[in-house]
Amino acid sequence: MSAATLGFDLVRLPAGRAVADVLLAGLAADAGTLEQLATVHPGAGRAREERAALAVRSRRARELAAAVPRVRDAAADLPGTDRAAVLVAQLERSTIGDAAALERVLREDVLGAEHPATGLVDADVLAAATEVLADAAVGAWAAEVLPPLVHRQLAGPLAVAAAAGMVGVPEVDLGPATPELNGLLAALRELDAPGRARWRAAVDEGRAERRPWAAAMHEASWAAHVSGRTRTLATAQLLAVRAFLDGGFTASDGAAGAWNAVAGCVQGIVMADLLAADCAAVLRAPMQRVTGER
Repeated sequence: MSAATLGFDLVRLPAGRAVADVLLAGLAADAGTLEQLATVHPGAGRAREERAALAVRSRRARELAAAVPRVRDAAADLPGTDRAAVLVAQLERSTIGDAAALERVLREDVLGAEHPATGLVDADVLAAATEVLADAAVGAWAAEVLPPLVHRQLAGPLAVAAAAGMVGVPEVDLGPATPELNGLLAALRELDAPGRARWRAAVDEGRAERRPWAAAMHEASWAAHVSGRTRTLATAQLLAVRAFLDGGFTASDGAAGAWNAVAGCVQGIVMADLLAADCAAVLRAPMQRVTGER
């Protein structure tokens, strides 16, 4: 699941911003952070029987998290015959991925072999720190369907770590492109009602370019992969999730195309040096419509 696709889910989930925070914390973690996260694991210092009971509780929580509606399962529940309206309604209430896919992203991509710090700590420390982050991510993803007690059990350890200042947010260094990305994120965070309306209008204006946009997104993702910048692009997209939600966009906006427009602009900025001019132009077009640059 690409970062842009994951972002599409996160901007429509009630606690999607919290999921983005967890993933960003994992991306930013150094060896010291991983060691500190391991200390707040609920099984730290407990007997084997208690750790086994915690493992069973964690497994049951994940079974409950599977109840978050997915796009492929939601269509049958939606009334009406307007295909476009039904699709938007479906996207507002269901996700592309699921809790299991999210956890794989965290374990295999965020904290996988390419993470610069995971090889610097003991395996037991890494496993405990990963569990803390994974529990928090799953708890936030499924916050709407989990019983409050189960949600608190999953999210609590990372909340303690965050309150103690153990986790941070990564900075994205894109060289000369960094100011433009930071400018876009700041502009999104500061949007007012007229600003959001301009983005919605830009989305409507660009709907005819759907196929070129999808091809351009694929080209940018491939460029990130072959250049070793997948983690950088993922960080930028997760920061964009936060900015999108902080700017007041709703799940309906995300389902109707506003997130895709923002995600495309992010891809176009981050991978600008490796994209053909026409591809970059397609991705950046919504931003240019909003600002009046043509």
